[in-house]
Amino acid sequence: MKPFAIDRANGICAALLIFIGVFFALQSLGLEIGTAFRMGPGYFPLVLAIVLILLGAVILVEAVRFESEPIGYTAWRGMLFILPAPIFFGLTVRGLGFIPSIFLAALIASFASGRMKPLTALVLSAGLTLFAFAIFSYALGLPFRRFGPWLPLSL
Repeated sequence: MKPFAIDRANGICAALLIFIGVFFALQSLGLEIGTAFRMGPGYFPLVLAIVLILLGAVILVEAVRFESEPIGYTAWRGMLFILPAPIFFGLTVRGLGFIPSIFLAALIASFASGRMKPLTALVLSAGLTLFAFAIFSYALGLPFRRFGPWLPLSL
């Protein structure tokens, strides 16, 4: 008989998903749940928390059944640049405005790759900014400040 073993990487991922799901499920119970036809403010977070718990359970079952490769190299550079980019955007979008915030967030995230050259990062960020501006401003017609009060521009 095969000894009981849990794949470490998948076990950790499953435990995190289940823990986060249970946490948010408990938090959503403090809100009015409602029914499927008359949803309250806690209904959707509860459903998402249950889905998270179920995904964690599926990963846990897979962690018990199959052994995967060990956890290898961690891309610290990627985490150092990718994770702060949306945080930077969220903190500066009201002050700087949409266009400078999306440009700078894209510029920060583009340096997650060690092979990214500064000129390429600038072109990539400008293209993403132009694309996002066209989609959100013209195609979707969302009202937002292009340039915020921190900048003396008013376009």
